[in-house]
Amino acid sequence: MRTYELLSIIKPNIDSEEFDKVCAKIEETITSLEGKVTSTDKMGRKKLSYDIKDYRDGYFVVHNFEMKPEQVGKFNRQLRLNENILRIMLLETSEVKA
Repeated sequence: MRTYELLSIIKPNIDSEEFDKVCAKIEETITSLEGKVTSTDKMGRKKLSYDIKDYRDGYFVVHNFEMKPEQVGKFNRQLRLNENILRIMLLETSEVKA
């Protein structure tokens, strides 16, 4: 298992209940792919540096999780199918062992 950090920008035009559902869906997807969520940081609504799909701001959420490397491609594909997510950035944060 490797550790990853996912930064998601979610559409600003959804209400707080729908926002919580999108965050829960991301966590559900991680666990369904045999991963484990270690932390979730809902950073709130922030202004974007440039427009993404005609939106000037969005809700930022950071998920830290563990997952097998062979499952990451499936996870990435499922995130891109969610129409409430404007942009994602997925980074591997595992320690490099010498």
